[in-house]
Amino acid sequence: ADPVPLRESLKVWLYISAVSFGGPAAQIATMTRVLVEEKRWISQSRFLHALSYCTLLPGPEAQQLATYLGWLLNGPRGAFLAGWLFVLPSYLSILLFSFLYLAYGQTPALEVESVVGFGVKCGSGWDFKSAGLDLKYTFL
Repeated sequence: ADPVPLRESLKVWLYISAVSFGGPAAQIATMTRVLVEEKRWISQSRFLHALSYCTLLPGPEAQQLATYLGWLLNGPRGAFLAGWLFVLPSYLSILLFSFLYLAYGQTPALEVESVVGFGVKCGSGWDFKSAGLDLKYTFL
């Protein structure tokens, strides 16, 4: 396959991180949808192999998966940039909510964020259903 231009890869990583709130399940489901199904930059089997490997490592598997996939697409620079871009929107949103909480305290507007996060997690669970995970072999 032709290498993915770094600029396009960076746009995709920023998009993935901006829309994949809800924890690792949502982030991995979004990576599957964008990188495997829409862009077709990585095959389903390669993605699942990478996910299996990252699950065995200690630490945040979605972050490790993003960094590894960035490396596959663009080498060491891609790994570094994908890793940082992957956490940047989450960091900025937590920083924003922290400042809002300090300024206004607990308000209904800040409670909406929890409801939206729950909805995203439910949707991600549904996406995992079609991600190629064959659950009958999970318990062997």
